Amino acid sequence: MASVETAAEHERILREIESTDTNCIGPTLRSVYDGREHGLFMEKLDVRIRNHDREIEKMCNHHFQGFVDSITELLKVRGEAQKLKSQVTETNRRLQDDGKELMGSMEELQLCRVQQRNIATTIDKLTHCLPVLEMYSRLQEQMRAKRYYPALRTLEQLEHTCLPRAGQYRFCSIMAENIPKLRTQIRDTAMTQLRDFLESIRKHSDKIGETAIKQAQLQRSLDSSVSTQPRALIGRRSRKEAATTDGGGHGGSPVSEQDSGILDVEDEEEDDEVPGAQDLVDFSPVYRCLHIYTVLGLRDVFENYYRKQRRKQARLVLQPHSNMHETLEGYRQYFNQIVGFFVVEDHVLHTTQGLVNRAYVEELWELALSKLIAALRTHSSYCDNPDLVLDLKNLIVLFADTLQGYGFPVSQLFDMLLEMREQYGEILLKKWNVTFRQVLDQDNFSPIPVSNEQEYKHYTSQFPLQDPELDKIPFPKKLPFSEFVPKVYCQLKEFIYACLKYSEDLHLSSTEVDDMIRKSTNVLLTRTLSHCLHYAIKKKNVGLAELVQVIINTTHLEQCCHFLEEFISNITNVPPDTANATKLYGTSTFKDARHAAEEEIYTNLNAKIDQFLQLADYDWMAAGQGGGTLEASDYLVDLIAFLKSTFSVFTNLPGTPVEHATLPGKVAQTACMSACKHISTSLMQLLLDPEVRQISVGALHQLNTDVKECEGFARAGPVAGFQGDTLLLAFSDLRQLLELFTQWDWTTYLADYGKPTCKYLRVSPHTALALLEKLFKPMRETSRKNNVFAQFRKTDRDRQKLIDTIIKQLRNLIAQHHA
Repeated sequence: MASVETAAEHERILREIESTDTNCIGPTLRSVYDGREHGLFMEKLDVRIRNHDREIEKMCNHHFQGFVDSITELLKVRGEAQKLKSQVTETNRRLQDDGKELMGSMEELQLCRVQQRNIATTIDKLTHCLPVLEMYSRLQEQMRAKRYYPALRTLEQLEHTCLPRAGQYRFCSIMAENIPKLRTQIRDTAMTQLRDFLESIRKHSDKIGETAIKQAQLQRSLDSSVSTQPRALIGRRSRKEAATTDGGGHGGSPVSEQDSGILDVEDEEEDDEVPGAQDLVDFSPVYRCLHIYTVLGLRDVFENYYRKQRRKQARLVLQPHSNMHETLEGYRQYFNQIVGFFVVEDHVLHTTQGLVNRAYVEELWELALSKLIAALRTHSSYCDNPDLVLDLKNLIVLFADTLQGYGFPVSQLFDMLLEMREQYGEILLKKWNVTFRQVLDQDNFSPIPVSNEQEYKHYTSQFPLQDPELDKIPFPKKLPFSEFVPKVYCQLKEFIYACLKYSEDLHLSSTEVDDMIRKSTNVLLTRTLSHCLHYAIKKKNVGLAELVQVIINTTHLEQCCHFLEEFISNITNVPPDTANATKLYGTSTFKDARHAAEEEIYTNLNAKIDQFLQLADYDWMAAGQGGGTLEASDYLVDLIAFLKSTFSVFTNLPGTPVEHATLPGKVAQTACMSACKHISTSLMQLLLDPEVRQISVGALHQLNTDVKECEGFARAGPVAGFQGDTLLLAFSDLRQLLELFTQWDWTTYLADYGKPTCKYLRVSPHTALALLEKLFKPMRETSRKNNVFAQFRKTDRDRQKLIDTIIKQLRNLIAQHHA
């Protein structure tokens, strides 16, 4: 079985050797050597080789005759070939001899063709090189002429069009190497010009702004006559004209190639027509640099640099000088710089594509607005001159109108002006406070003498006096009020005018202006003028005549308040009966001042009375004069004479010279009643003074005589208008007390006490007890010293018992009252 398998395997290997490429026979032979039947395989291999040899021999024998025939044919062909070779050699010799001349002509033709081709190639190369040289020459000329944007265009064309066509030449390589250097040179030069431009507009921004503001001011004056003129054209030409004249901000080449950023503004003549702000500025450096950087693919770098530099300049422009608040010129220069800055930015915005955008400009404006308002609030707070504040307000309005014409929102500026209105009002109040005090200090508090019609008209033109009775009096005559009244009325109108001036151009309605003026005038009346009047009234050394004149002055000023209402309505064109209209508080102000003057009259009159009463020197232990007649005390006689003189002068009684103002009737009555009450109270205080421990009956009679003198004064009617014996009521308390003691009518007093019809209704038990103890204190002390002899004086003992009984009953009344 194993031999059969071995034989089959050897047969397979042999077939594989026969059919396989010799390069791949190695693994087959290895399998033979790896086996154990190597000898047997060799034997089979020899057998197979011998078989193949026999087959080869058979095949050769079969084809041998054909091979012999072929050799014979080949020998025949060799002879013919020798003949053909001889013929070809001969033919070739003859052909060579005949073609020598032709070959010479052909070589000459070839040389000519080569020369022709070289000439054509040279012409072609020169055709491509000459434009390069011409363009490079043009580039050098443009660089020398500082026309950098065309030079950059030429450079781009040279690099991308001409040089690739010219081929690889040395001069082309040199040009190609110089192109980046030239491009860098152009970029740096353009940036240098831009820096010069930025520095120039920074230095001249105030002049640019001044021109823009002048143009806006001119436009405002034109708008007043031609209302159809659009405000959008203020300070700026139309977009089409700007784009045409200022250098093609929409991608075209800048027209101007000048290097200066600012035209000659110093020699600008004052013409009737104010030049536009953009007429003063040459923006070509900006356009040129923008185009150059755009071509270089660095537009973003340029935009970022420009915006960064302008932000820095904005911060410098918005930084005010420390002494800006001292003069209006400081504010004007500050505003001019800001306007100049934003005029330039607005022009760049509308004449370039994307160098600055609306968001960037609005961001700068918001920054400027916040810093501007903060600076104005700070510096304006130092100002105490209303004229400077008013000029500053007008300057701010013009500044706001100018920038509003360029499309910038300025509502915050007008809001700030309304805030400054409060500050302006406070400054006005301080100024008018000084003015009112000067008027009061300079006033003589005397009626104004008028000698002729011209003087009368002069005063009535200053103050609306309407007094038909006064008009009937012939000249010379006196106006009832002093110089204070027309001066104060004129100052009130001046204050209203000052308030109106500030309210102009603030875009407020007539109602709002009217309301602001009325509120400010109310503050002036209720605070400033009121304080000044009270200051004048409370001032030391103010006499009764001055106080009386103050009352008359305030009365006339109170009566003129409705004229002030009409005056405000006329200048604001707002009817006084408008709903929710603020009313003037002048009436209450002058009433309060008049009441204060009246109180001061009463106080001064009482103080004068106190001076007389200080001269009172009663002998409280004086003995009675029997049936003799007592006379009033000297001090009281002098006091009554003073009161008669005072009231006769200030009530203009018949027979008295008219040198002072007449005291109004009710005030005179009140003053007279107050004086009488004060005298009565003071005498009562003297009588009940705790330091006066004893009073004699004689002293009581003397006091009774003085009270009768006072009652005689009251009964004589020093002031007209009292009904009956009204003035006598001021002395009723003292009169009833004295009658009780002088008439010794204790039975009636004690019996009728508490009844409405009591004769001594105004005598209180406290007062009666105190005076009774003072009156009979000497009697008690005498009775204690003379106890031994008391039983011999029955009359005195009975009188003492009666007094003790009265005292006891008075104390019971007091206890009942407390209960």
